[in-house]
Amino acid sequence: MRTDPSPSLAETLAAGTVVLDGGMSNQLESAGHDLSDELWSARLLAERPEAITEAHLAYFEAGADVAITASYQATFEGFARRGIGRERAAGLMASSVVLARAAVRRAREKGVVRPLWVAASAGPYGAMLADGSEYRGRYGLTVEELERFHRPRLEVLAAARPDVLALETVPDTDEAEALVRAVRGLGVPAWLSYTADGPRTRAGQPLEEAFALVADAEEVIAVGVNCCAPEDADAAVATAARVTGKPVVVYPNSGEAWDAGARAWNGRPTFTADRVARWRAHGAHLIGGCCRVGPAAITEVARALTAP
Repeated sequence: MRTDPSPSLAETLAAGTVVLDGGMSNQLESAGHDLSDELWSARLLAERPEAITEAHLAYFEAGADVAITASYQATFEGFARRGIGRERAAGLMASSVVLARAAVRRAREKGVVRPLWVAASAGPYGAMLADGSEYRGRYGLTVEELERFHRPRLEVLAAARPDVLALETVPDTDEAEALVRAVRGLGVPAWLSYTADGPRTRAGQPLEEAFALVADAEEVIAVGVNCCAPEDADAAVATAARVTGKPVVVYPNSGEAWDAGARAWNGRPTFTADRVARWRAHGAHLIGGCCRVGPAAITEVARALTAP
């Protein structure tokens, strides 16, 4: 249950910019947790829930205003493969919001007084497959089939009363359409962020068309990109703002590339806080990092957003 007195995120976005957290997985891995299975960070919802709260707290202390929950890869189907039934799976998904709220309380105890929010993560269908297909999309499913996949877990997450649903790392417009349908009537606002490759979604559709698809969705309070290269985020922010007129959300990766076959990161980081001012100037109101962006980088983002 929400007890934090922060104003609503939608109201805040109308007037200013908030700092998102960084990658949950890299923070957990840096604390010594093995995430090398199909459930990824969602496994720790059952096995080490206190580690998730600690990871959220590290980002709040680093300057983040929003904690994105460890539910990205949490699905009924994924848990079922590990022998976890629907009732227990629903409880674990809801616990992701409870653990983030616990981090808010601990941040308050440590003297953090700025508004703090919780975003309940819902990853794409491909995240459940755990084969890298969230970076390709085009799963061979209809919009209706994708909606039926997403709606039950979104109902569970919404019932846990996060401040917002983070519909993230969306690879194509079919899944975006399904997610927009799936959040209707849940009573919780959402942001929707695509994963991009240059000026296109990972599935190859022009981002301009992809953003236009959600421009009139009342439940969606922000639109943008995440889990992409920082340089791809630069142009996407301006496009999202122009096409939708909504606040833009942007949280790219470090700039390193994920090798799904080797399950390893390659290349060098290109994420720097120098990009933050440009993103804000082009319409970004929620700014943070995704994979491999840690607390130190989020501190730099926060400083850049408060600089005169």
